Amino acid sequence: MRELLHRVEWAERALDAGRWRPGPGDSAAAAAVRARLAAPLPARPDADARDRRLQRLLRTVLHHLDGGAVSPPAAALLAAMARAFLPWHAFPNPPVAAAAPAYGTPVCAADGTAAVPTGAGEALLPRLIGLFTVLAAPPVPGAVPRTPVIGPWRIVHEGRFRRHGRPAPGVWTAETVHCPGCGAADGPWRVTCDWRVAVLGCACGAETREHGLAFSEIWLPSAVDG
Repeated sequence: MRELLHRVEWAERALDAGRWRPGPGDSAAAAAVRARLAAPLPARPDADARDRRLQRLLRTVLHHLDGGAVSPPAAALLAAMARAFLPWHAFPNPPVAAAAPAYGTPVCAADGTAAVPTGAGEALLPRLIGLFTVLAAPPVPGAVPRTPVIGPWRIVHEGRFRRHGRPAPGVWTAETVHCPGCGAADGPWRVTCDWRVAVLGCACGAETREHGLAFSEIWLPSAVDG
């Protein structure tokens, strides 16, 4: 949550100072995410209803994060949101297919039953709604989109990367990514990302951008493990 609040504060300052004027891709993504943030609940919501709202928010964030239509600062903001809301992945209705990608470990209560910190997640909603309302607002006539510079993300990932696909409803596939130079798969991988394209570097010195991984499939497992 601390990482997301830091990114929110950065975005608020950039917008207030005019250093960030969202383009059409950012505004469209922000409008979709804001709709999830402000989604109404039933008159008497139970825990599952609140969890589902946060789960749908996570899925919408991931969809736009991996869509490739947002700017680097928007991608960094969505990535921070995805990490903050990971505890709701697969809750309260886990994927049908056992091979569906899963990030992190579900939070458990003292008695071993599944539990998620719904209150902490919902506490973020009012501020996020305000930020995404600004991001989704129509541009001022004549204003030219402006994108602030944001530094690349780098990490060393130990272990394998798996690319998950869904060729048909209810059918999931998982492929291991191999180095195009030496064929290794176990890493360590040097991952560099400019918030648009991720490059995987093998210990043998070879690099590849043709890995076919969605951004979240690289960033989220590495962020959780690291």
